[in-house]
Amino acid sequence: MIAGLAEGKTTIHGYSTGEDCHSTLGILKRLGIEVDDQGSEVSIMGKGLNGLSAPGEALDAGNSGSTIRMMSGILAGQSFTSHIHGDESLSKRPMQRVMTPLAEMGATIIATDGKYPPLEIRGAALKAIDYATPVASAQVKTCVLFAGMFCDGETIVREPIKTRDHSELALRMFGADVKSVGNVITIQGRPKLLGKDLTVPGDLSSSAFFLSAALMIPDSNLVIAGVGLNPTRTALLDYLASIGAEIKVLNVGEQHGELVGDIMVRGSVKKAGLISGALTAQLIDEIPTLAVLGAATGGLDVRDASELRIKETDRIATVAENFKRAGVEIEVREDGFTVPGNQKFHAAQFDSFGDHRIAMAFAVAGLVADGPSEILRAEAASVSFPEFYSTLRKITS
Repeated sequence: MIAGLAEGKTTIHGYSTGEDCHSTLGILKRLGIEVDDQGSEVSIMGKGLNGLSAPGEALDAGNSGSTIRMMSGILAGQSFTSHIHGDESLSKRPMQRVMTPLAEMGATIIATDGKYPPLEIRGAALKAIDYATPVASAQVKTCVLFAGMFCDGETIVREPIKTRDHSELALRMFGADVKSVGNVITIQGRPKLLGKDLTVPGDLSSSAFFLSAALMIPDSNLVIAGVGLNPTRTALLDYLASIGAEIKVLNVGEQHGELVGDIMVRGSVKKAGLISGALTAQLIDEIPTLAVLGAATGGLDVRDASELRIKETDRIATVAENFKRAGVEIEVREDGFTVPGNQKFHAAQFDSFGDHRIAMAFAVAGLVADGPSEILRAEAASVSFPEFYSTLRKITS
């Protein structure tokens, strides 16, 4: 998205093959940006901050909440009206969290029932604001920062809890004046962004499935190379270490402002885990697979996680349903759940319910089940990780 607003060519090596990222590319094309997609290498010819064109058709964000929420910040600052929608799942995800600050900045957004996609975004001359986000959300933060680029003056975002900061690092690298002090981020409006040559590191959230698998299967020894180790993401490694995992981080270096290194894990875990408060926000995407890990090892208690209810599925409900199918005990609460440890997974017909992280988490559960298991709608994994099953097969063969 930033590359589309930069001046000149940006080449991204190691670009994700996931459907979500390609939904973003499709939107950029409809906004008049030239995109050369060569699979894992993508080139984007940016036209500058004011270079986007009015789309001739509705913009399709697919299944990607990140795409629709972050892109809304860019569309709000345009001189034209846009319509953006998604698939059935995305159409049930609330958008007030980005609609509220964008309206305060001067945009008009019309949503289904006042909160759901499709969205009609009437761009406007935006004004800078000082905004305290009511929820800890990197998507909301990024939306407001993106909109802030189209304002005169300084836009400020105040977070209740520090969230992942990839957007701030990327904006800064492309040339924006972005400052972060604690949980307060500021961006100066009207930056001149310049195209870059970039390489994307491996995704730590995606590695969670393989790390969990290694910690459940005796005598495992797994090394995952070239993983992004941004400090706002490494709570996963800290959590795994806290429950007894033997984890080492090797060959750490910096790449385009992001820390990158290799992760080695071996052994097993027996301690019970607790995910609550700020840690819940940091691990919100990893909780489904950590629930599987906890059930098979020392147990897990998850609190303050009501955000899981409004992901691609209600992930508290879909985790509980799949546990029930495998004969695994779980006590569900409105904002979390408790899973006793040292449980056995029985062979089952799991269901992703169309959620990529549920599909991958229960593929990992199938590794320790007492017989062959099946995953309905397993293709949901392709939203973020089309190579997931072949990679899992490779490391377990």
